[in-house]
Amino acid sequence: MQRTPLYATHVALGGRMVEFAGYELPVQYPTGPMTEHHAVRTAAGLFDIDHMGQFEVRGPDADAFLQRVQVWDIDQMALLDAHYSLLLYADGTVVDDIFLYKLTGRWLVIVNAANRAKDWEWLQAQVGGLDVALIDRSDELCMLALQGPKAEQIMQRLTDADLDKVATRTAAEITLAGLPAIIGRTGYTGEDGFELYIPTDGAVGFWDGLLDAGKEDGLLPCGLAARDSLRFEACMPLYGHELSADINALEARMGWTVSWNKAFIGRDALLKVKLEKPQRLLVGLEMVDKAVAREHYDVAVAGQVVGHVTSGMKSPTLDKFLAMALVPAAYAANGATVDVVVRGQPKQAKVVKRPFYKPRYK
Repeated sequence: MQRTPLYATHVALGGRMVEFAGYELPVQYPTGPMTEHHAVRTAAGLFDIDHMGQFEVRGPDADAFLQRVQVWDIDQMALLDAHYSLLLYADGTVVDDIFLYKLTGRWLVIVNAANRAKDWEWLQAQVGGLDVALIDRSDELCMLALQGPKAEQIMQRLTDADLDKVATRTAAEITLAGLPAIIGRTGYTGEDGFELYIPTDGAVGFWDGLLDAGKEDGLLPCGLAARDSLRFEACMPLYGHELSADINALEARMGWTVSWNKAFIGRDALLKVKLEKPQRLLVGLEMVDKAVAREHYDVAVAGQVVGHVTSGMKSPTLDKFLAMALVPAAYAANGATVDVVVRGQPKQAKVVKRPFYKPRYK
């Protein structure tokens, strides 16, 4: 298994290390995932997400290349804009969900850890005759996330740059605690905050300094469990759950990421789905009967299995048993009732509006 530069730091902090996407990462610290979750909702949390991949794209044909391989129209992006997008297969299903940063003279593409090798091969295969350079910077950069309503005031103590001027879904190249850094006002928790890219050799000192800077504000180191419960409440998709090579972008309700006014891999197949309407859709569920709807549990109507749960848990913020599930379009309207099969027993649930927790951004 691989380890991030912060492995020893996590162990010293009492982090319980588990395997995730080929890495040993902290699932929680002694504070526990519930405390970490609430810290992000009320103050701030710091996450080691250096298992994720960071690819640089540059060259005369970089824009043309990116227009073709992902769904968002990058002509709409100004310098230092950041945007969520998708890489699609030709049939409209999802290679991966990504984040794009338009930086000076280059692009930064952030990919999921479990898909890093696959995405790299996929992107390399699409270069063709284009004059474009792909550079894997994942080992050079350490990626962290500082999330929560107090994130800005904490990080402001480590830089002379005016963070108040960094708007949501934009980036900046600044000096942070004496290190050259790329910051994006982006995240995966439903809260305001930043994703940070710093030199790997400065990661340990930076992590310690940031935790110290936010100690009085309630900043906590946070593990994978809190990261998952936070993203779940905000209904942010997790690859392999709400997105996959078996789920197309419109079934996953990701049509808002798609720019139909340009050509991209998978466009024709996805347009066919749009015109003919998706046969199934991702929905939010609230359990009527008290039960936890776990991933992969069957969803049934009148005793017949019609779909499955993609993610589910008891929401720490809302104190409700909730889930996301793929169901036939006929059962996707808010208020529709279905059963989730829990340990062989049907438990009633109702379709509810997503996201469960309304994201709070600057």
